[in-house]
Amino acid sequence: MKFKIFTSAMLLFIISFSFMANGQQMQVSVENLSAKEKGLITISAFAAKGDLKNLETSMHAALDAKLSVNEAKEAMMHLYAYAGFPRSLRGLQTLMKVVADRKTKGLNDLQGPVATVLTDTTSKYERGKQNLEKLTGVKEKGPKTGYAAFAPEIEVFLKEHLFADLFDRDLLSFLDRELVTISVIAGIGEAEPMLTSHMNICLNLGLSQTKLQEFVKLIQLNLGEKHGAAAQNVLNHVLKNYNTKKNN
Repeated sequence: MKFKIFTSAMLLFIISFSFMANGQQMQVSVENLSAKEKGLITISAFAAKGDLKNLETSMHAALDAKLSVNEAKEAMMHLYAYAGFPRSLRGLQTLMKVVADRKTKGLNDLQGPVATVLTDTTSKYERGKQNLEKLTGVKEKGPKTGYAAFAPEIEVFLKEHLFADLFDRDLLSFLDRELVTISVIAGIGEAEPMLTSHMNICLNLGLSQTKLQEFVKLIQLNLGEKHGAAAQNVLNHVLKNYNTKKNN
């Protein structure tokens, strides 16, 4: 009788432990970057750096992981706002080559949907302002300061084109676009204030601190110690301020 009770208790413990272990594993998988997110990060970082050989390899891996051709195309187009047309166009040309090569091998990649045609008649400046407020979680008030006051024209360009024309395209989510953005900024380097701002936006959009740490590891793995260390320094500063504010 005692043996049966002992056996039943042990069985219950094993089942309970297995359930907890599975639950912990589920939590870990939720925290980890998805294959799509990793694909967006790596192709954007290599494209921004101009490393076309590794970009080609990472394009193959991203498409294998079911990032659609149109999503990859959208990432390369979004990239030009931060790294310029030359990097963006070379990224698109590399994607074209990869897609053609894969077709010759009989690989039918997921094309994916295209961006919805926008029908909103609100002024582009106002749409861009609203999108920026959603991204940052901060209402824009008061007179312009900094670069917006020094060069007001570029503030209009940013609102009307970047945050309206690009962010209004629904093929990539706001968070997808921010992952592309921080990857590009980390790839070009020497733009820590911008990387700080966009890492904060990622947190505001719900990206976990764990995923941001994994992002930095991907940058270090793919772009090298210099780029990885710079991104880690920025992230350390961002998380210190973020957690201080959250705990106060």
